[in-house]
Amino acid sequence: MTTIKASCPVCGDVELKPAQLRLVVCSQADWSYYAFGCPRCRDEVRKPADEEIVALLVSGGVAAERWHVPAEALEAKNGHRITYDDVLDFVLNMDRLDAEISSLLG
Repeated sequence: MTTIKASCPVCGDVELKPAQLRLVVCSQADWSYYAFGCPRCRDEVRKPADEEIVALLVSGGVAAERWHVPAEALEAKNGHRITYDDVLDFVLNMDRLDAEISSLLG
C-alpha cells in the first residue's frame, strides 16, 4: 500500500494513506487543493495543489474530485458590497409589503 508523506503545520511530517487525503482539482487551477486530517493533532490541514502535486497524489492513488467554478463566481463585481443595513432595510420593506397585502386582502 502506498504511503504519502505530508506536512502538518503543528506536527511536522506525517504519513497518510491515499484514502486519508482529499484532492480537489478546480477548473481554476489556482483554486485546486488537497486536505487531510492530521493523524496526530486531528487538525484539518489544507494546502494548494499545483499540477505537479495533483499528478503525484493521483499517481499515489488519491482520488481526484473535479470542481467547476460557476461562471457567475468569476464575473467582475461592480458597485458597493451589500451591507448589514442593506439586508435589514430589505427585511423591513418585506414586512411592510406583507402588511399592505394583508390589509388589501383583508
